[in-house]
Amino acid sequence: MTSSRNSRPATLDDAEKSLDLSLATVRTALSDLKFGSVSLTVHEGRVVQIDVTEKRRISSGH
Repeated sequence: MTSSRNSRPATLDDAEKSLDLSLATVRTALSDLKFGSVSLTVHEGRVVQIDVTEKRRISSGH
């Protein structure tokens, strides 16, 4: 089976693989992030975008 034109997974296995990939990506983003936020954009029940905002403090060195 192939995916439909709107890019929704064609089978339950495809949906599970897509979710697993999204979770792995979020897990990596969280493990690499010390301070900041991770935001997910979801369309029709699927994660389509993951934004990572990292906060960094720069010490003045004085």
